[in-house]
Amino acid sequence: MTTNVATFKHKWAFSLIWTNVAVAVVDLIVFVGGPARTTRELLQSLAFTFVYANLTSILAVLVLGWVIERAVIRKVSPWKVVIPGVLVFTTGGCLLAQSLLAAAGFSASHHFWRDYYYTLRFAVPLALVFGLGAMTHATLLARVQVMERELHEKQIAEERSRKLAAEARLRSLESWIHPHFLFNTLNSISALIALDPARAEQTVGRLATLLRASLDTSANSLIPLHQEIAMVDSYLDIERVRLGDNLRARVEVPVELRETMVPPMSVQSLVENAVKHGITPQREGGNLLITARADAGSMCIEVGDTGPGFDLADICAGHGLDRLVQRLDALFGDRARLNVFRRDGYSVVEMVLPRV
Repeated sequence: MTTNVATFKHKWAFSLIWTNVAVAVVDLIVFVGGPARTTRELLQSLAFTFVYANLTSILAVLVLGWVIERAVIRKVSPWKVVIPGVLVFTTGGCLLAQSLLAAAGFSASHHFWRDYYYTLRFAVPLALVFGLGAMTHATLLARVQVMERELHEKQIAEERSRKLAAEARLRSLESWIHPHFLFNTLNSISALIALDPARAEQTVGRLATLLRASLDTSANSLIPLHQEIAMVDSYLDIERVRLGDNLRARVEVPVELRETMVPPMSVQSLVENAVKHGITPQREGGNLLITARADAGSMCIEVGDTGPGFDLADICAGHGLDRLVQRLDALFGDRARLNVFRRDGYSVVEMVLPRV
């Protein structure tokens, strides 16, 4: 039986107060329902009762409590100790109290054993009732505390499991991003090799720089916005090699927001989607605009292009934006989201993040 030693200490100390209250109540009941007695007799009876009760209780608290603690430590049921312990300390406490009262002249010595037997008739049943009651209360409280502790530990374990699962899911999603971006860029380089080898070589160098920056941030779930923008700039430089003047991009991010944390390759995913689906299909190319603003504890990053636009609900599973939505959900829950709308001739994808 598992119990808490500290709980027994507290409860046995509490029983000391409870015993005094209980015997006083019993004495008052006897006074009211018994033969007529004066107030002085009542006070004298209460004084004697408190002497008996306290000597018995103090012995029980000091000694029986220690015995129960040892029983708990040795995995012995405290119930095997309580009943014999209560009987021993009640009879011993009453005997000690009777002896002190007789020595002080408050009790007739020639009626010593008769008074002692008379006291035990009331003391033993009361001691058993209150002793077992205190033990039952302490045991139930200890079980409740154990259950609360186990529940708390279970909640912590579940929260840890959810966090680990979310991190594993996030890493899995991020692992798709870098190959996807790499394959697209390599396709651009392969197209340049036959047409302009020098520019293809230059693009490889830019790609190496971009990948190095990308790998440096891959171990972090969040990076400063200025690092993300730097990777976007490198990506746009690479795409300009392929698209030339058909790709006209501007980045307008306030300085005060550049240290705000964002998921790595998140803005990159939005820009890549805009270039691939909004600008590349148009013969004359198009404009790309990247902006950011703070809004009531959140940061809104917008990537707009002059393409035909799309509906986020039509995005198929596994698409770059679909994986980005899943990453945002794993990182921030309902505090982050993507919105898609048209404004001033631009198809805009807005990413809303909590400011961290």
